[in-house]
Amino acid sequence: MTEAEQTLENPFAERISIEQVEEGDQLAPKFDAKGLIPVVTTEFDSGELLMHAYMNPEALQKTIETGEAFYWSRSRQCLWHKGATSGLVQNVRELRIDDDQDCLWMRVTVAGSGASCHVGYRSCFYRAIPTGDDSGEPLRFLEGEKTFDPKEVYGDAPNPTIL
Repeated sequence: MTEAEQTLENPFAERISIEQVEEGDQLAPKFDAKGLIPVVTTEFDSGELLMHAYMNPEALQKTIETGEAFYWSRSRQCLWHKGATSGLVQNVRELRIDDDQDCLWMRVTVAGSGASCHVGYRSCFYRAIPTGDDSGEPLRFLEGEKTFDPKEVYGDAPNPTIL
């Protein structure tokens, strides 16, 4: 493979040393064996956790280039431009990478109703698991109402949740 082909396939720096990865100024993300890196996405102003997803090199590069969130859909096995169907585009305000460059934190503002969950809630983390003395109780819903009706937004598109 030529250097030009490598740059098109993976535009990120090669991981050469711990010092380069932890203290350097080059983006050298560590993708897992499936070619993915986890991404935690929060709302820019409030810090609210909206979702967790994955990016492959193409999704990360498109996110950097466009300033809009792209992910790799593990259920559909394809690049996923968040909001392309729903209109709930995530505009990246800040993109961070952790110390060993194997996890991303994306701070976004969301177009439209501000929701990010395909189920219709604002956050994908809309339920709490009871712990301690309350363990064994049912999940607690933290959002009282859905922000949008998924059937109106997605129509008959297949649900991405895998059983």
